[in-house]
Amino acid sequence: MKKLLITAVMTAVMAGPALADTIRMGTEGAYPPYNFIDDNGEVAGFERDLGDELCKRAGLDCVWVTNDWDSIIPNLVSGNYDTIIAGMSITAERDEVIDFTQDYIPPSPSFYAALSGASVDMNGGVIAAQTGTIHADHIAASGATLLEFATPDETIAAVRNGEADAVLADGEFLAPIVAESNGEMEIAGQIALGGGVGMGVRESDGALKDKMNKAIASMKSDGSLNKLIIQYFGDDAGTY
Repeated sequence: MKKLLITAVMTAVMAGPALADTIRMGTEGAYPPYNFIDDNGEVAGFERDLGDELCKRAGLDCVWVTNDWDSIIPNLVSGNYDTIIAGMSITAERDEVIDFTQDYIPPSPSFYAALSGASVDMNGGVIAAQTGTIHADHIAASGATLLEFATPDETIAAVRNGEADAVLADGEFLAPIVAESNGEMEIAGQIALGGGVGMGVRESDGALKDKMNKAIASMKSDGSLNKLIIQYFGDDAGTY
């Protein structure tokens, strides 16, 4: 009888609480349209809508946590939150430290943006990028002079005030900025980097990774992920 009771309790523990787990979703809140802080002080953007839907499909209660980009991986590893959903490209180097779900945005070009009419040497000039990104890594390896900043807004300011010849960042981030610059800035080039954007989890959190993978796959299958991508990134965005 005692053994039966223990078995019943263990079964309930395994079947029940996982559906009520609270997962802390870590993001930057400073990289529109992926993620940003709205007028109410709340996380908003593509990844907020995506993350909320993934949590719903995975049967998880999710809360949102913001963290500066330059420490976003260390603070995931140390347990300050349970996922990174912050426009993070999947790379082999990052995959040595954390684990990734399947991509929820397919690989897409990164853009160089410069002042309109400027002559920019992409491999020998001064190029701005956000610290800890695939863009900063590429610039450092290219022969150009890397000018790093903690936030993406600072990289744009560096081009506008003449500190940098150009900025390298995700095309989805730079395209709206250029379009809204009233001709001040232009796309000066593009390059393919990274393996798509995915959700980062600790290497020990295989069960969470599996749940999120299933949720992402279901959104790809029913077309809702493509719809969300087009909503935020436009009709020309890469889809599944």
